[in-house]
Amino acid sequence: MSGIIDTSNVIYSYIPVAIILVVALVMPPITMFIVKTLSPRSRGVAKYETYESGSVPIGNARIQFDVEYYLYAIAFVLFDIEVLFLYPWATIFKGHGITGIATVEMLVFIFVVLFGYVYLLKKEALKWMK
Repeated sequence: MSGIIDTSNVIYSYIPVAIILVVALVMPPITMFIVKTLSPRSRGVAKYETYESGSVPIGNARIQFDVEYYLYAIAFVLFDIEVLFLYPWATIFKGHGITGIATVEMLVFIFVVLFGYVYLLKKEALKWMK
């Protein structure tokens, strides 16, 4: 009977995930509702003016950024997400040991990220000014 999976234990192991999912779905609308109902409202003309440390604003507040800034920001987010995935894997690897399949999967992941990094270097997307 060791081949039969006890489904009651499997279902109970997903309860924390369900709680986090419910909280993640319910909290943003509740927070927005509380902010909308409790925040003060002002319909004055000065509310919609640009504020520059107490001085009179000069020119338009909307300026155009170079595309390089966005490429740099996207590259930062991608490598930040890489660390987000590597940290739990390294923690498990250090504490409990890890299978060969998981090591190969992580090496493939690192290879894909390094391929993207080399691509960014070749395109000179990580240089701030060209």
